[in-house]
Formats: sequence, C-alpha cells, structure tokens
Amino acid sequence: MTKWLRRGVGSIVAVALIVVAYAAAYQFGMAQFEGETVGFVHSIQVVVEAVTTAGFGGDAPWESPEMNLFVVAMNLTGVLLVFLALPVFLVPLLEDALATDVPTSSDEVGHVVICGHTSISESLRGELEAIEVPYVFVVEDLDQAEALRTEGWPVVVGDPTATTALEAVNLPKARALIANVDDEVNASIVLAASQVAPSRRIVSVVEEQATREYHQYAGADDIIQPRQVLGQSLARKATTSLSTELDNAIELGDDLAITELRIQQGSDLAGKTLAGSGIRERFGLNVIGTWHSGEFEPSPKPDHRLDENTILVVAGGHEDLSTLKSRTITPGLKRSNHVIVVGNGLVGQTAAASIRDLGREVVVIDDDPEQDPDVLGDARDRSTYRDAGIEDATTVVLALGDDTASVYASLVVEQLAPGVEVIARANEDDNVAKLYRAGADYVISLSSVTGRMLATNLLDEEVLTPETQLELIRTTAPDLTGRSLGDADVRARTGATVVAVERGADVLAELGPEFTIEPNDVLLVAGDDEAIAAFTELVGVAASDQIESEHEAAHLWEDD
Repeated sequence: MTKWLRRGVGSIVAVALIVVAYAAAYQFGMAQFEGETVGFVHSIQVVVEAVTTAGFGGDAPWESPEMNLFVVAMNLTGVLLVFLALPVFLVPLLEDALATDVPTSSDEVGHVVICGHTSISESLRGELEAIEVPYVFVVEDLDQAEALRTEGWPVVVGDPTATTALEAVNLPKARALIANVDDEVNASIVLAASQVAPSRRIVSVVEEQATREYHQYAGADDIIQPRQVLGQSLARKATTSLSTELDNAIELGDDLAITELRIQQGSDLAGKTLAGSGIRERFGLNVIGTWHSGEFEPSPKPDHRLDENTILVVAGGHEDLSTLKSRTITPGLKRSNHVIVVGNGLVGQTAAASIRDLGREVVVIDDDPEQDPDVLGDARDRSTYRDAGIEDATTVVLALGDDTASVYASLVVEQLAPGVEVIARANEDDNVAKLYRAGADYVISLSSVTGRMLATNLLDEEVLTPETQLELIRTTAPDLTGRSLGDADVRARTGATVVAVERGADVLAELGPEFTIEPNDVLLVAGDDEAIAAFTELVGVAASDQIESEHEAAHLWEDD
C-alpha cells in the first residue's frame, strides 16, 4: 500500500467514525433536549450538513441551548478538518508535484562513481569538471539526494554498500570508484565494488591510520589519508620561513625546480613591482604565478606589486632560486626558529613530527591534558602564546579542528605578534577567506587538498604538492611547432607557463620569448586547472593525450 493510499484510507475511516459518533449523539440530544424522535439516517444527514457547513437541515432552529452548542461544535469540527487536510494532503501533494524525482540508476560510461557526499565533494566536483570527466554521486539519504539533484548535481539514491546499487550506476563501465563516507562504511563499499567490478580502480578515503590495513585487505587500490597529508602540507609551509635552503622545492630535473617563496616584511622584494624585482632578467627565473590572501594570479604582469606576504611560485635553477629566496627574507631578523603548533590532534601531530624530522624545534599547544602538549592552554588566550615563546617563534601553525576557533586564534596572534607567520588549517572552503582576513598568511583547506589528491590519483596527473593547487603536465604541442613562445604568447593567452622543454636528452630551462618549438619537443607546463585546460586547447592536445610524466613530483604527497 502506497503512502498516499494509506493516508487516504486512514482519513476516510477517521471522518466516518466522527460522523457516526456525532449522529448517535445528535439522535440522543434531540430526544433528550428537544423532545423529538429522529431516525439515525436523518441524524447522519444533519451531521454531514453541519460539518460541511452546507446548512442545518429542517430541524433548525433548536430550542435548547445544549443542542445549539452541539451544532456549533459540529461546525467547528468541519472547519478544523479542512485546515488539517491542508498540511496532511494538499501541501505534501504540491511539494511532491514540484520535486524532481531522484533516479536510482545511471547509464553513464567512463565516469567516476563517488559514494557519499561530504565536505570534500564540492572540491572534488570542481576538479573533475575542470578536466571534463563525468561523475555520479551515490547517496543513501533520500532528502540529501533530492537536495543535491535540485542544485544540479548528478546523483542517484541508493545504498553504496549494496552490489545492486553499484551495478545500477554502471560501475563495470566506470573509470573508477571513490569510497567517501566513513572508515567503517568505506570498507564495505570497497568489498561490494570489488565484487561488482574487480578490474575497476577503487580509491578509499581513510581518516584513521589504524583502519588503513582493513581497506587494503578489502581490495582498495589506493588509500587517501587527508588529515595526514594536510599535516605534512602545513609542515612544508612552516619550515621555509627563514632558511635560505630550498627545503621544499619540487625537483623537475638535474638543475630545475619549482618552489614557493613568501615575501617577508622588510625584505628586498617587498613593495617592488615584478619588473622592478629583476626576477626574470637578473636570475633567469620563470614566475608561474603569485598567491596573495588566497587568490592565485597566474602569469602576473610586469607592474604586479609584490607586497609582504605575497607568495611567489617560481621555476628555475637551484642556485638562482636560492639567491632569490635570500632576497625574500627579512634581513637581520633574529629568532630561535622554533615553530608553534596549535592543536595536537592527528593533523597537529603529523605536522609537528614532520617539522621535527627537518631538525626544527616545535612547541605544541593544546587545551586537552590527555594530548600531553608542551603548553597546556586555550588557543584563544594571549598568555598561552607567551608561554609558548611566541616572541622568538618563526611560525604559528593552526591545526585546530574547528574553523571558528582558528579564526579567533589568527586574530590573537596577529595582534600579539604581527611579524610571526601564521599558517592555518581550514576544514571548510567557505572559511578560507575569513582566515585570511583574520591575519593568516597561508591557509590550506582540508577539503581542497583532499579533492585535489583524489582527482590527481584517479587521473595520474602531475601536480606539485596538493596544497599548491597547481598542476604540471608534460606534453607535446603540435600546433606550436615552428613558432616562438613570444609569437604564440602562451602566458598571456592561457595563464600557463612553459617551465622547460625536453629536446632529446637535454632539458632546456632558459626559455626567452624567442625560443622556438621544434618537432618532437616535449613541454613541461605549469598552471592552475583553468590555465592548463586553456593551454591544452591552444596547442591541440586533449588532456587524455598528455604524455605520462616520469618525474616524481606528483607523488610527493603519497603515503609510503
């Protein structure tokens, strides 16, 4: 029996009982208070007329106050039944008529099946759409599925742990599957997927290190641990503040690397334009782009101003990069070089361990004594940071699990020690801009990092590190053969930068505007998703035709 049939039958029975009860009471009242004997059928007629407010029949008017009150009660009952019918029947019927039915199956081919919808879904969706890879979400909760479909998401409703649901989304003909619910459910999804399509690639998102082996045993081809990678990303950013060494450069060849350099207050480059900095002319380096307050500017123009806390993304030789880095650091600044890590959860523990592995001193702050922090205190209290020696610190890493607390802590650190670099974790993309406004110098979003990791894992793309949000491809460029880079105007037209060219056994990194592309040249090109998409369209190469890279940069963030 359907929902509406059950509702209808129940309502009819309830109304019938009310009419019968009122008819019996009316028959009794007429004999008792009016001194008249009426039949039961006549009583039902009068009750129906009164309840529907159609009239009062031939018995009106009544002499006794008791019968008049009884008839008024019947009238009010009828009005009440009408108002009850609106929310019970009419409103739900209207909502059902306006709602879009969520499908239970999909005929998509070559797609990515994503089981579950979490905070990383928006980031992953953006990554897949940028490279035009189809996808479909499998969500068990009907209300959530309806909401996603209303917003235009490709979604089916079903239990992702059931083989029937995975067969219904055409998993055997999919590109891959991502299990993204929770550790326990994901293991069940992996088992079901292995049964339905054993040759399909299965990627599982795991929160706890202890559950990793179970997902491997269940049949996952790859396992992503976002919080550990986020901790490592925070550590990478925290260990480059004062060192002139290229600790976190991405190696592209024997003497070619890409790195990010933060321009500190009072450094030689602070306040200069890109043209005035001489980065290209004096050092022969390629500026791929700049980050400032979370905004990436690809291929910045010569008059682009390099303010303090601007982060340069540059490529070139090691010696030139080291020289440039020395010019981004505040001269004469004396600090003990220790790093303060706020929050001793999995992200904070990973960040602290990674920083210590690089030979840096770490002071850990947490408000939970069971976490055994170096300083026990509230991250929103100035005295906590004084106890941690913030006046001598290089960097504060905010690894808190609550974005609201991180925003407040950023404000505290900015007021207490404005010269100290603040690197913050954001759990939701919506809070990234807020953290920058609160004073954070660099914000790494958990959802963005996870989305990028999943996309690059599935598509075997070359990326620098997940927190950079930049992509590196190695590709031929048939439509550029015989043309110079200046003539092609690649940077201005696409926002991407040709970092180097492989010509036979040589890797050429000195690429001026006059450099001409020859047949069989292989280009190393860097940029964000939009820039890379524009470049591949310009040179006439589809994303799927890019040459698989032999470099290791894409795999720096993978677990051993």
